[in-house]
Amino acid sequence: MSLTVEPQAYLQAPTTSTPCAGASEATNTAVHLAPPVASQPRTSYANIVLPGDFPDPTIAQIGDTYWASATSAEWGPVFPLFKSTNLVDWELVSHVFPTAESLPEWAGTNFWAPEIFHENGKTYLYYTARQKGKKGRLAIGVASADSPEGPYTDHGFLVAQRYGSIDGFPMRDEHGKLYLVWKEDGNAFKKPTPIYAQRINDTHTALVGKKVELFRNDPTSWEGCLVEGSAIIRHEEYFYMFYAGNGCCGKCCTYATGVARAKSLLGPWEKCPQNPVLKKNATWKCPGHGTVAQYEGRWLLLHHAYYNQSHEFVGRQGILSEFTFNEEGWPEFEGNSPQAAPLKDVSVLNITENFEGNTLAGSWQWPIGRQPEVGVSDGQLLLTAEATGLGAIVAQRTFTATYKATTSLAASSLEPGTFAGLCAIGDPDNALALVTGDNSLQVWHVKGGQHQTLSKIDLPNCQTLNLRLEAWGGQRFRFTYNIDGSAWQPVVLDSFALNGEYLPPWDRGVRVGLLAQGTSSAMVAFNNFTIRNQR
Repeated sequence: MSLTVEPQAYLQAPTTSTPCAGASEATNTAVHLAPPVASQPRTSYANIVLPGDFPDPTIAQIGDTYWASATSAEWGPVFPLFKSTNLVDWELVSHVFPTAESLPEWAGTNFWAPEIFHENGKTYLYYTARQKGKKGRLAIGVASADSPEGPYTDHGFLVAQRYGSIDGFPMRDEHGKLYLVWKEDGNAFKKPTPIYAQRINDTHTALVGKKVELFRNDPTSWEGCLVEGSAIIRHEEYFYMFYAGNGCCGKCCTYATGVARAKSLLGPWEKCPQNPVLKKNATWKCPGHGTVAQYEGRWLLLHHAYYNQSHEFVGRQGILSEFTFNEEGWPEFEGNSPQAAPLKDVSVLNITENFEGNTLAGSWQWPIGRQPEVGVSDGQLLLTAEATGLGAIVAQRTFTATYKATTSLAASSLEPGTFAGLCAIGDPDNALALVTGDNSLQVWHVKGGQHQTLSKIDLPNCQTLNLRLEAWGGQRFRFTYNIDGSAWQPVVLDSFALNGEYLPPWDRGVRVGLLAQGTSSAMVAFNNFTIRNQR
């Protein structure tokens, strides 16, 4: 069988305005600060709205509902679709490309930067992906649906320049003509990064006419090697473009947000003298690549940033930052930095999976190109094994850098040559795992695709084997186990904890997952899965 997902409440606000009051331990729920009401100070609207690894978020208002999505990168299902009526309570509804079979035929990897666009009763999603093949270029594609939740039909790619084309944003000009605004990815080749605009045809399936350069990066300024992530609004007499500059990702990121304006979409464009208008502070690092929404007359930018205490290990999280227009007509953010407060009670992000029902919750992910066969039945997750690499994998995002994850399974029921367990995974080539198989318990270290077994101990037959992974600060890992509910026993290694600093890829956070390695005739039954977050 193939993996199916069901809609679930992903984010939920408390019933009072006190942060975390009355929070329950539901699967993947998060509490936010108070919603925006007129009686509150303007600075009170500051929220983490997409906790976890949700880079390059987009937001669009369709009727009285807001819809959001974000980069999926190398994890499926691709492009989650959330909805909200107040920008505070967000529900995961579906995905644009929910299965491997639904992925665009032309696209292989790098599913980045979706942008939701709705008009005339139809919803379009513009997105970036890399063309298949060894020399596949980054390209901008488009898919459409008759309703925001889908299903979506892909229409192929619109542009794929020599250096790659990314971050497409649709916008109508002052004459009502529809344009695609995008970045040529020259920084990947040590070249400049122009922002272009070009007409889109009436069916949203092709570019027409000639492209026009709006502006490019100034390498002597804060923009450094690139400008990207355009998001445009029209306010009074100007078009305003919010854009990101410099290095987006990883522990050495230098990202920030600037703004430019023009009276005509095709320019000339003027960059704000106060750029960058949104930059790092003591809580958030490298804020950028967002889309603007209005709520009750207030202007808000949904963008990503790294939380300083978890940084690359959790990834770039979706937060809201409010801005106003100053006397000179330029957008201003309070303190020129994100005002979102970190959650005080991270337990509201705890995950508890007892695998009830007959479908897998929509928050589970798998590596692109390796969608596993998985089902849910009688309170168990049934994962069909794969022979290559780590095997079949389903995983959940992490939300903090310090946490405990557990699972249980019947080790004695595993077929010979089948291994199953719990892993911290950056991608299929970089992971730490505690697995059981062939009457043994093993710790696997996978780095750059190279597999090592760091520990191996014999196991007696048991009804239930419980496995636990503990992480501190995102980079130190320790494994323990117990048999049939006995006391937890540490797996003895050369050191107290393993160094997992290498796990997160340059653009993604760490996941925690379940794996099954073996022949395709083997199936592993997991009884439960939990993540308990700690500060």
